[in-house]
Amino acid sequence: MGLFDFFKKKETAPEAQEALDKGLEKTKEGFFSKITKAVAGKSTIDDDVLDNLEEVLVTSDVGVSTTLKIIDRVQSRVAKDKYLSTAELNHLLRDEIQLLLAENNSNDFRNFEYGQHKPYVIMVVGVNGVGKTTTIGKLAHKLKKENLKVVLGAADTFRAAAVDQIKLWAERVGVRVVAQAMGSDPASVAFDTLQSAVANQEDVVIIDTAGRLHNKVGLMNELGKIKNVMQKVVPNAPHEILLVLDGSTGQNAFEQCKQFTEATDVNALAITKLDGTAKGGVVIGISDQFKIPVKYIGVGEKMDDLQLFDKKEFINSLFK
Repeated sequence: MGLFDFFKKKETAPEAQEALDKGLEKTKEGFFSKITKAVAGKSTIDDDVLDNLEEVLVTSDVGVSTTLKIIDRVQSRVAKDKYLSTAELNHLLRDEIQLLLAENNSNDFRNFEYGQHKPYVIMVVGVNGVGKTTTIGKLAHKLKKENLKVVLGAADTFRAAAVDQIKLWAERVGVRVVAQAMGSDPASVAFDTLQSAVANQEDVVIIDTAGRLHNKVGLMNELGKIKNVMQKVVPNAPHEILLVLDGSTGQNAFEQCKQFTEATDVNALAITKLDGTAKGGVVIGISDQFKIPVKYIGVGEKMDDLQLFDKKEFINSLFK
């Protein structure tokens, strides 16, 4: 059984949907006010409307490449159906964005099988300030609620605050943490964490890593060393490399994604802080352009506000 399967059904509960709707409020308000202006005075979807729509999507941080794909799709539908009123634009956009995301693996969790690996090892990467430690804490909470034994590895040893934060979250959630002195070798922390997890027969290991965006070669070497050391304890670890991105940074999130995907084999994304921004369109652009599953989204500050990403629920909520 996959980790995804453990709590997917629970997240369709009304309170989860309410949190998602609330978390996307700022994005919806900004997005639809722009669309309203884009179609002002128009009764049909013509070239002017399409030009205005392109600007709306780009300024909503969907990204230029993904925006052009969406505009092409809308244009094709307009040509095929001959006549489409501006009143139908929202429905048309929702349908085409969902179809676009369905064509990549933005909701493909087949690579995240828990049952085949014990411990299941997650290495978390991302720059400082994106909500990495908070995401780790909330994920540990989510997994513990499913009666999984979780241990955290404080391998971001370059900042004392990072180790302290991990310890605080571990205490708050009620899970173990393995840490060493500040300045210790991160690979050594990861090694000790996995050895400890195996000895204690724990289910999931979550390893924090340094949030520095130094040169690509340095980043690649550091993350590569951590991976190699972990594989001495658990073959094929890490099973998941989760990149945490701050949705409120818009285009900076695209650049960070580019940097980290070039440096290591990222196979899952978590996009945080969507509740505090009108830039939720970044989820659409990143999942389309990088073809890496957006696995989690952060839609609030509560412990349970880290949600599994469901493209259909996300787009439906955006277009409510």
